[in-house]
Amino acid sequence: MAYPRPKFDIADIVREHRPALEAQVRLGREQRRMLTAIGLCRTAKLGGHEEVCEHGDFRRNAYNSCRNRHCMKCQALAQERWIAARAERLLDLGHFHGVFTLPSELRPLATWHPVEVYGAFFRAVAATLLELGRTRMKATLGLTMVLHTWTRELGFHVHLHVLVTAGGLALDGSGFIHTRHDYLFPLDVMGVVFRAKMLHELGLLRAKGAFPSFTNGAYGALMAPLAKKPWIVYAKKPFRRSTYVIEYLGRYTHRVGISNSRLQASTREQVTFGTKHGRTATLHPVEFLRRLIQHVLPPGFHKIRHAGLYGSVRPGGLLERANSFAGAYHRPKKAKAKLEQWKRTAHTCPVCGGELRRIPLAPTSRAPPPPTP
Repeated sequence: MAYPRPKFDIADIVREHRPALEAQVRLGREQRRMLTAIGLCRTAKLGGHEEVCEHGDFRRNAYNSCRNRHCMKCQALAQERWIAARAERLLDLGHFHGVFTLPSELRPLATWHPVEVYGAFFRAVAATLLELGRTRMKATLGLTMVLHTWTRELGFHVHLHVLVTAGGLALDGSGFIHTRHDYLFPLDVMGVVFRAKMLHELGLLRAKGAFPSFTNGAYGALMAPLAKKPWIVYAKKPFRRSTYVIEYLGRYTHRVGISNSRLQASTREQVTFGTKHGRTATLHPVEFLRRLIQHVLPPGFHKIRHAGLYGSVRPGGLLERANSFAGAYHRPKKAKAKLEQWKRTAHTCPVCGGELRRIPLAPTSRAPPPPTP
């Protein structure tokens, strides 16, 4: 199925307003890489090939993708491949969708020390759910966690989306224990345990010399109120069918802060994009880029992680034993064929349906992208 090309492109905003952004903001290495990749993605600068219909009905230039994980043009195929791979390890049962939010007071710490804070965040959430599974259900749960750092307005809002199995493998390995109700655990209990786990993780890091930019007094003043305030945890009722689980999770795994399709207007003075419930936000292009670069992850950092049953990788481990009781999910043939159909469509003539043959572009045909009018 062909989708209409978005009218506006974030790459144009990057190419035109990056110099002004760099004059105001000191960019990190990964932020510079991301902006460069977005500005060059699918342009002649990266090279490419010409696609020619075997019947002579169609021809076009196709330029290479940047494949940067923050690029809004390069995630669709990666998402489909990830879904296909994860479907092989999915248990055939319902899953809860939980959201754990990092308190706003910790955002400065996360901004200056993202690797340490995000890593502690993953460990605290996993420890919270696995401990509650052991103590309240006497079972080991399966978790898949995805880190997001943005709001629909591109604000800095660190939170984890978690898919949790609606049940787990009994601690003694004798069977599979399913949840009895439409909720996993009481939200207030999850919030209290999560708070304790996160503060403990940060304390361990502090004891090892992390966060040197915060003095003892500043660090203590930051942490003291957090031990008393409630921490936000949210959970939806479980999906009853595994078919929906993997497709739903796929929406979150490779999502970036904003897509081209959300842009509604772009000029030299302002950028307007859709947010929630039909509303829009309008920013100066430089402010738009400043918000965008907030969400660049540290190099090599894994924003998708698994724990419990889904963290078991060795043959004969917890996941295989859980499969023997709960059953493994078998992705429908229609869903399995989606990725292959995607690939075939990319090599099919849109006019006659014939095969598109690829001819490498000569080096002389490569050129920088044209200036934005």
